[in-house]
Amino acid sequence: MAELIDGKTISTIIKDECKEKVAEYKKQGISICLAVIQVGNDPASSVYVNNKKKACAYIGIDSLSYELPEETTQEELLALIEELNQKKEVNGILVQLPVPKHIDEKTIINAISPKKDVDGFHPQSVGSLCIGQPGFVSCTPAGIIELLKRTNVDISGKHCVVIGRSNIVGKPMALLMLRENATVTVTHSKTKNIKEITKQADILIVAIGKPKYIDSSYVKEGAVVIDVGIHRNEDNKLCGDVDFESVEKIASAITPVPGGVGPMTIAMLMKNCVDSVLLQQ
Repeated sequence: MAELIDGKTISTIIKDECKEKVAEYKKQGISICLAVIQVGNDPASSVYVNNKKKACAYIGIDSLSYELPEETTQEELLALIEELNQKKEVNGILVQLPVPKHIDEKTIINAISPKKDVDGFHPQSVGSLCIGQPGFVSCTPAGIIELLKRTNVDISGKHCVVIGRSNIVGKPMALLMLRENATVTVTHSKTKNIKEITKQADILIVAIGKPKYIDSSYVKEGAVVIDVGIHRNEDNKLCGDVDFESVEKIASAITPVPGGVGPMTIAMLMKNCVDSVLLQQ
């Protein structure tokens, strides 16, 4: 049976480390502030925004909340982002995705100053990651690196297979694993013979967006399996992209859903907010 990689516990440790740093900054007269913008009232987005506010309160940073109506225009949203870009007291700006259909997501991401891009989505942040320059790293992939390191999974020299090539998880994940000296293969919907490739993985990272899609037939015995997916099954219970019951029997370590990757995303957002102080100096 696989060892469970406990994201809840590890995320709490990271938030406690952030809390200590925030207290040290406060002694130096430095306060940290995150601005969170939500357009419309998508229920899942509201839950995420609420969790982010709670995390800010827990680690001791200020949060500004902008809950804008669904019919907010792109111009109005861009004007607010520009105002926050100019505000010295605001360290991080986060626009909760997805935005309504009449607003172009790319335009919004590009409008946030790279110095305040705590989500790590701005092209400049991604470019910095690509060439090894300092900058913000996308929270979910950064959280996965922390999960692996803090459960003593050796990454260097291992074959890592990433399933999925999204800008938010797949691509930055591959770059981070390269930075940790893994040999990386990225697979996606157009990959041929995907099982042959995934069965070679020492570390398998699944961000495919299909519930319970990856079963034990995709996994090498003794592999470490990281499940990024989150869905509700027919019984309304949370599940991931990995068929946990079948894969747990052959993996050496696995993340559960919930309680694996999910809590790490917000912990790393908090870490990015704390790190913003040095980046902005």
